Amino acid sequence: MKSAIPCYYHLEVEVSPERIDQVRRILTAHLRHWGLGVLSEPVCRCTGVLLHEIEEHGTDKNTVVEMWWNGQHLITAVSDANRELPERHYGPQGCLTQIAALSDGWGSFPATDGKIIWFSRRVRAPERAPLAPAAPAPSLREALDLPRAMPLAALAGPGEAQPAEAEPAEAEPAVV
Repeated sequence: MKSAIPCYYHLEVEVSPERIDQVRRILTAHLRHWGLGVLSEPVCRCTGVLLHEIEEHGTDKNTVVEMWWNGQHLITAVSDANRELPERHYGPQGCLTQIAALSDGWGSFPATDGKIIWFSRRVRAPERAPLAPAAPAPSLREALDLPRAMPLAALAGPGEAQPAEAEPAEAEPAVV
């Protein structure tokens, strides 16, 4: 089995409503480039939920979004300057509840200048497009066997006599 090449992406962004949509498009493009387009919807939804919370409740709007792909797991982390994790995040409609529903695992931990919330998704194998186009299917003419060249004697009927001096090697092939 071929191992995947590890990939990493880092994006620093000042969060605003229009930037959240831009970040989603950027992440989708990177996931497709890595052959992980199937993950774009859950990853962008989770990231969008976290960025929306930062935009709505954060005092410092500067944040960092990072993605790591190791061949089996895609880990996405969003960090901000607020060290506290408010209680509303844990509620039934909180962002962490949504992230837990859309990911295989998640967590948070304090950083030196804020906190980091991460989530992961597992993928068995990335979607890889072939580098060279596949060979086209044979046409009807190529699929049918062409008749082999046969000596004239084999084409002659039983009532026709063939001259004795003619050798089969000198006979011309018949064109059908």
